[in-house]
Amino acid sequence: MYYIIQENVFREPNYDNIFIVLEKLNLPFEIVKIEPFAENFEVKTELENVFVYGSVKLAKIAQQYNFKPGSYYGGNHSFEVYSKYYGNNLLNYDSEIAEFGHNLKWEVGEEKFIRPSRDAKVFTGKKFTEIKWNDFVEQALNSKENTLLNRDTKIQITKPKKIYKEARVWIVGGKVATSSYYLFHGNIEFEENVDIEGINFAEKMTKIYEVADAFVMDICLTSEGWKIVEINCVNSAGFYKADIEKLIIALEEKLNVKKITTNA
Repeated sequence: MYYIIQENVFREPNYDNIFIVLEKLNLPFEIVKIEPFAENFEVKTELENVFVYGSVKLAKIAQQYNFKPGSYYGGNHSFEVYSKYYGNNLLNYDSEIAEFGHNLKWEVGEEKFIRPSRDAKVFTGKKFTEIKWNDFVEQALNSKENTLLNRDTKIQITKPKKIYKEARVWIVGGKVATSSYYLFHGNIEFEENVDIEGINFAEKMTKIYEVADAFVMDICLTSEGWKIVEINCVNSAGFYKADIEKLIIALEEKLNVKKITTNA
């Protein structure tokens, strides 16, 4: 499979390792640059068997090309879709879905956890007070640089939950290919080796509903056991300390049916 990788996307130490892995596995790739406000990008290959990795914008634009698979952006990655299957296995199953420009009801001193209802990364989900949320909405809607958020953008609203640790798992063909913690007892810790209970939980959820041939599931440990935080697009999810080689090999075996050789 041919890989199109966007340059300088994530500010994380593990991002550039994808180039090292692709060279080690003898897999062709090219690096592309997405200009601000661009609706396409220049690509050298004429192959169709292509996988893109970078920003959500790259994943979205790639859908207009005849790449296979190209990107899995959109589709079933919306809370409104996968919540019907995962039910109370979701951390925020009690969420309300509203529109970004909709006036929310607030109690005195209340905090709400608010995030986009689909994996579009138009803003970062976090806790808001009424004042901070209203200020954020006003600034976003009046910003000339904002091309993704509008009054009708769907958002997910819920009460903040207590979480002990959070992990990201990459699922390819119904199996966890690799994983990494990204929050551990309130501190950011980029570690591998997620608890086997967490891995088993993720694969059990995948048997209930497989969002795509390849996707990312963020999970967390709570007082009620493991829960799904959200589903992300595999083409635009940060790596943390995942084993990128394991991920690429899994993608090749699932999407390209190719025996891997290395330059090691």
